[in-house]
Amino acid sequence: MSTAEKATAARLRKPSWKDPRLLVGILLVLASIAGVVALVRAADTSIVAYAAKEDIAVGQFVGLDQLVAVEVRLGNVEGRYLTSGGLPDGKVAVQRIAKGDLVPASSLGGAGGLGRKPLPITITEALPAEAVAGTRVDVWVAQPNGRNGFAEPHRIAAAAEIAHVATAQSALGGARETVVQVLVDEDQLPQLLGAQANKARVSLVWNPSGRAQ
Repeated sequence: MSTAEKATAARLRKPSWKDPRLLVGILLVLASIAGVVALVRAADTSIVAYAAKEDIAVGQFVGLDQLVAVEVRLGNVEGRYLTSGGLPDGKVAVQRIAKGDLVPASSLGGAGGLGRKPLPITITEALPAEAVAGTRVDVWVAQPNGRNGFAEPHRIAAAAEIAHVATAQSALGGARETVVQVLVDEDQLPQLLGAQANKARVSLVWNPSGRAQ
């Protein structure tokens, strides 16, 4: 057999497991697979964080009953949100958290740190459709004048934020009433509480600008 024929036969011979070229090829394939797996694992940085199960109003105590655990990827902003195992005890919402939203860590605080107080106001007239939680309203009060009527109304609070809205049937099956929790400054509380105690007529006027004018 000539030298050329021997070379051709060597190339056509079935490679052996002891062939170093085959072993190098296998090692390269395994290294490639390991690299892909490592890359996928590095990219999978999902964590378990908390989202609001329902709307959470300002001043409401926040516990596991108000939250739902979700798996998310937050990257560099992970520290801004409430994650699994990081729920402190005895905290309240210091800002409104909408249903389904992730809970910012800054949205929880002590009850004593609330700058505004949630005041429930019961109204019987129709509330504007735009007046929902998170929007602003002006609070107007008309004091009774002793003649089965009311004095001219005046505004007590401007651009007060609505924390929560609930509708319920009034006593004895009467008209439906709307209870609106409005966030007001502490120095406004005496006037508003006094108005309610005196059976004054309290009205909420939607403030689309959201500013005290």
